Amino acid sequence: MYIARFPPRRTAVAAATVVTALVLAACGSDGSSSADTPTPTTSARASAPAGRHNQADVTFAQQMIPHHRQAIAMADMAEEHASSNQVKAFARKIQKEQKPEIQTMTTWLKAWGEQVPHGMEGMDHNASAMPGMMNDHDMHQLKGASGGAFDTMFLTMMIKHHQGAIDMAKTEQQHGAYGPAKKLAASIVTTQTTEITQMRTMLGTSSPSATSH
Repeated sequence: MYIARFPPRRTAVAAATVVTALVLAACGSDGSSSADTPTPTTSARASAPAGRHNQADVTFAQQMIPHHRQAIAMADMAEEHASSNQVKAFARKIQKEQKPEIQTMTTWLKAWGEQVPHGMEGMDHNASAMPGMMNDHDMHQLKGASGGAFDTMFLTMMIKHHQGAIDMAKTEQQHGAYGPAKKLAASIVTTQTTEITQMRTMLGTSSPSATSH
């Protein structure tokens, strides 16, 4: 009777051994599950900006890019049309600050799979969506001015432009989720608030003929 029971017990042990071996093989030689193996999707995500972002971050970048581009276009005119070296130097400062910011925001949008604005989209019909933006008529007037008249017009328009950028940046600070975007927004608020003060000072030293324009 006892001898007849041994083979089933040995068979059960053998079966358990086979099952254990199969489990270990599935886990891999280092004991880790195959589910932990990096996938192409995981690798692709590694190149995207770290941190969670939301629609407010996307809107901030998509609107601030053309906003910055217009400021740079206005600053480009200063080299040829401005009479004040101080205004020319200030315009170059704007270019130096805002060009890298455009590149940074472009990188974010591409990594997020979002559309990157072309040119100065929204400058005319959709200008109301971006505070402080000049329309085509404004830009044409600025381009046609020169000397002291240009200096005054440039500074007056750029103050309005900066105020719009500050409003947009504050919205990002309040509603955005992506850390670097909120940090850039804070920098824009600080920098452009200081620059508005500088431009108002420069307006106060404009020539009488320019101020009366």
